[in-house]
Amino acid sequence: MSLLVKNIIRFILFILMQVYVLSQIPPLHQFITPYLYFLFILWLPFTISRFGLLLVSFLLGITLDYFLSTPGLHAAPCVLIAYLRPFLINILISQEGAELNYAEPSIKSMGFAPYSLYVLVFTFIHHFYLVLIEWLQFGNFLYFLGKVTATTGVSLLLIFVTEMLFFRKQKFRTNTA
Repeated sequence: MSLLVKNIIRFILFILMQVYVLSQIPPLHQFITPYLYFLFILWLPFTISRFGLLLVSFLLGITLDYFLSTPGLHAAPCVLIAYLRPFLINILISQEGAELNYAEPSIKSMGFAPYSLYVLVFTFIHHFYLVLIEWLQFGNFLYFLGKVTATTGVSLLLIFVTEMLFFRKQKFRTNTA
């Protein structure tokens, strides 16, 4: 299956999962809302151009906003993590260039610790910015921080369950020239 077709299917599945399953779960005391859709951005190939990454991320966020009737609420954090993604990948990947030998970020291509840090950082950034935009004020800072932390924790749990259930085979490309 080509990379384009695989990513189109992922896009549709992540949107459907978020809209029809995760968004239907009532938040625990208006505190925890699970988000998984932004994992699509984290799984995009290393070789995608920066403009393409920003465009696809905007389309993901605006599509979710359309279904949830929240204009721009999800598009902004998606574009933010898409903008920051190349910088963090350059920091976390060793200088041997795993991005040249593997197609996309995964535990196999990056290693467990760097991939876990990659997912943790972007999950926190995404949720922090999403909750900040949602409220447009800090109000009670401890409540804000608690909501971000709890939502990040639940989302990380969902992400690692998704990683275990849908193991992505990463083929080592021997001819990288």
